[in-house]
Order: sequence, then C-alpha cells, then structure tokens
Amino acid sequence: MKRVVVTGMAGISPLGTGWADVKKKLLSLENGVVRMDEWDKYKGLNTKLACPAVGFVLPEDRYPRRVTRAMGRIALLAVRASELALEDAGLLGHPIITSGQTGVAYGSSAGNPDSIRDFASMVTSNSIDTITATTYLRMMGHTAPVSIGLYFRVTGRIIPTSSACTSGSQGIGYAYETIRSGAQKVMITGGCEELHVADAAIFDTLFATSSKNDTPKLTPRPFDADRDGLVIAEGAGTLILEELEHAQARGAKIHAEVVGFGTNSDGAHPTNPKKETMCLAMELALADAGLAASNIGYVNAHGTATENGDVAESHATNKVFGTQTPVSSLKSYMGHTLGACGALEAWMTIEFMKEGWAAPTINLVNVDPRCAELDYIKAEPRKISTEHVMSNNFAFGGINTSLIFRAWNG
Repeated sequence: MKRVVVTGMAGISPLGTGWADVKKKLLSLENGVVRMDEWDKYKGLNTKLACPAVGFVLPEDRYPRRVTRAMGRIALLAVRASELALEDAGLLGHPIITSGQTGVAYGSSAGNPDSIRDFASMVTSNSIDTITATTYLRMMGHTAPVSIGLYFRVTGRIIPTSSACTSGSQGIGYAYETIRSGAQKVMITGGCEELHVADAAIFDTLFATSSKNDTPKLTPRPFDADRDGLVIAEGAGTLILEELEHAQARGAKIHAEVVGFGTNSDGAHPTNPKKETMCLAMELALADAGLAASNIGYVNAHGTATENGDVAESHATNKVFGTQTPVSSLKSYMGHTLGACGALEAWMTIEFMKEGWAAPTINLVNVDPRCAELDYIKAEPRKISTEHVMSNNFAFGGINTSLIFRAWNG
C-alpha cells in the first residue's frame, strides 16, 4: 500500500482566499455572515442570511470567455481553487498532470443552479429559448470535476462525488484510496458550492436555517442551547494528494499525511442523523489509520447548528473520544458551504495542526444540555500540539465521513 501525502492546499471561502486571510478572520473571532437583502422578495423564505465567498477573482489572462463559457460559478470556484492548490504543490504545468497518472476526485451538491432553472423554464414556457449548447455542461452534477479535468488537461480518473455535505470529504477519501492502491500518483481533490437562494430554500423548508436576520454576527451557534439552524455559504477547497515516494523524489513541500478514512451510511432516514453510524465512521477512520482515539489531538466537528444534527454528532463524538479531546466547528465562522465544507475544513484543520492551535466555536456560550459532554473549544483559540487530527462531516442522505491527518515532520 502506498503512503499518501498532501502537497498542495488552497481554498476560496467566506473567510477569504489563502491561509493568511483565513487565519486573520479566525483570530478575529468574527464570522462572515451577512444579511441578503435581495432575498426579501421571496415570499415565505424565513432566512435572509448567507456567507458569500470573498476574494474570488479570476485572472483574465487565464480565464478568457472561450474557456469559461461552459462553466457556471460553481465550476469556476472549483477550477480556481485547484489552480491555486496546484501552484502551492509546485505542480502547475507539471507533465504528470497530463500523463494519465493524475486524476480528479471532486464534488458538489449539484450543478449550477441557474442552468437547472433554465431547463425548468423550458417545461413551464414550452420553449427552449433559455437553453444553449453549454447549459447542460453547467448544470450537470459532475460539472466541477469535469471542468477541472478539462482546464488542466487531466487524462487520469475522474471521480465525481455529489453527496451533499460530504462531497468534499468523500472526494478526499476516495482520492486517498486511489493513490494508496497505486492506481494514480496524484489526485486533485475537494469540493465546491456556489451561493444560491434555492439552497437556502431547501433547508428553510426543513426548518433547518437560522432566521436571526437582524443579528447575523450572532449566528450560526453550533452546539449552543440558543442555536436556530445553519447559514448557507459558498466556496471551494482543493487538496493535492500525492504518492509519498513521488513527492519526495521531486522535493515537494509536504503539509501532512493522510492516514485514515472512514465512510458509511445511516441506512435509516435521509435527514434525521443516526449517532450510531456517525460513531462507526470515526471508528472506521481510526482503524484504517491504526490509531486509538487517544492519539487524536483535535476533532474538527461538522457542527452545523441544526437541532438534531448537533445532538447526534456530539453523542457520537463522545462515545469515541469521551470528554478529553478538543472539538470545535468552523461553520460558526463561515456557515455551511455544503459540498465545499469537507475540503475547506480539512484544509484549515491541517493548518491548525501545522501551527499548533485551533480556533474556538464562536457564538457557543451555553452548551445545549441535550448535547453530550465534550471538550468544546470556546471563547478563545486553544494551543494544541498533536501529531494527528480528525475532520468529520455528516450529510443529508445519511452519508458519514471521517478523515485523519498526520503531522509531517520530514
């Protein structure tokens, strides 16, 4: 079995683009939630809150119209994040990208929402006037990995992961397994999502969104007794995974090693999470890594601030780790980036491990008594020195993922 390392990382998020911007925002203990006044026109929509990505700029010389016309915003986010990650890895323009030894494992909840609307318009208007030759390419569920593959001329495997909130983390996990098996040497992996009112409406109808519209900085509140739901967000996160021997041979900078991955499904209910299988996903990752729970020094929680999700996750985490392992949720800062969250949170969790600290869950003042007892990081950043970290995600549809990263010490 091959060893797999992370040689490139980048993200476009509501906290900024690049770790320096993100770190500054995290240390400010302030989130990126804003009120979307333009959503006032939607009758019956309770939430008016969102976390748009900031710092998303496409260099005009590399993204002309002829290249981008088949990409919606969701694909553009993915391609740009991947370009930055490849640059970080020292692989941008490297011949291995087009050699067949590089693949893509990338996901999102769906394709470009406006293109989906254009097809729906055909049904209601009895006309195809809204559809062009590229509408489907923007709409399709695998638009992000395909766009990455086309832009960088990747000729290896393309593994689309469209599993809602685990799209990004499943992409990372499947990329890890692909390299470990020897099928590819390099994988471009992660997840993305663009901000759209339709996503807010989906969760709104499930009574899962925050409606603290007049106090956007006080929500979301993962694990807090006064939480009232999640806040929709957008972004893209990309990790470049590489076979260790290949990375060392070219003198690559190594951020961390991927050592564990667990994924399963609840098999019970699409929106009501099951703590038993959440727990099992973490145990599968630990078994894959050959580690005990005591080896993990920090757990990045999914922590959406939903009514049932936080309760189930906290009890699953407690069953695996007890009360001694520090836990926090990055969604308190950047909202729920859906298909991107698994990748963005993995990236930031690795950065925490490298620098020896972790951000607290902001807005967590009074832990919900229904949540299990955990070492919740609150109020201020925590210094943490650890060799292993875990990042968890739990998606609608009952899909669970857990990733474990090891510090790289040369």
